[in-house]
Amino acid sequence: MTKLIVICGATATGKSGLAVNLAMRLGSVILSADSRQVYREFNIGTAKPTLAEQKLVPHYLIDICEPTDTMTVADYQEQAQALINSVAVSPLLLVGGTGLYIRSIVQGMKIPRVAPDYELRSQLETLGQTTLYGILQQVDSTAAQKIHPNDPVRTLRALEVFYVTGIPISAQQGENPPNYPILQIGLDSQVEKLDKRIHKRTEQMITDGLVNEVEYLCKKYGTDLPLLNTLGYQEIKQYLNGDISLETAKELTVLHTRQFAKRQRTWFRAYPQIEWFDADDTDLLEKVWQRVEEFINN
Repeated sequence: MTKLIVICGATATGKSGLAVNLAMRLGSVILSADSRQVYREFNIGTAKPTLAEQKLVPHYLIDICEPTDTMTVADYQEQAQALINSVAVSPLLLVGGTGLYIRSIVQGMKIPRVAPDYELRSQLETLGQTTLYGILQQVDSTAAQKIHPNDPVRTLRALEVFYVTGIPISAQQGENPPNYPILQIGLDSQVEKLDKRIHKRTEQMITDGLVNEVEYLCKKYGTDLPLLNTLGYQEIKQYLNGDISLETAKELTVLHTRQFAKRQRTWFRAYPQIEWFDADDTDLLEKVWQRVEEFINN
């Protein structure tokens, strides 16, 4: 039977390095669970595994989508589940910091297969959030109870699903957990140490050519590409526009990464199934390996 090992946690906690070492020992492969690494050409700013790492261990679910396309959670779940069912290796490693991607696999989230309908959304948005939420209360009171009245994103999505399918989104959601064993390992670091890791990684990204990467992507796809408004890219884009200095861009990247890491930690801490390890422990690999061996042999 297939077994799955999840390596999760906040950004810059060393998930990729640990995963590569574990995969080499296991003779296994890595499935990425990162919502930006799925996009081609977005490499340095997403901390995508290097070519050297990819030669050491086969990586899947990176570079599978054009930057101009949209990879939904449902798309990701479909491709990840197909790989888990077809790759003749066990255990597999699912590695990343995108909580929703990981949850879609380990809890088997049921996700409505409704692509974004931008024309419908634009029509609905003209009504205003108060009216939209009132409509949602009428057509899907169950969903409305779970969505805050001031949450336009989820309100709009719920109405979009209803109008496209004719079925309330609450009736299409739920969970269907997989029947294979799963070990969830989380990496965490003290705030002060994580800050240092974030500083170091930001500097390394600049050294590795992040500015040139962003400049190239802006020229190729235009500065309005949504991905260029994400962490690391938006700040460098501001620098290239002459709005801020490179030093300020680095400072803002560090600040925004710290804020993002805090949100990730809050997300993952809500799941008691995750077994936590200190990312800064000098014996981290051996301690995790001991737990992995127990998991494999049970």
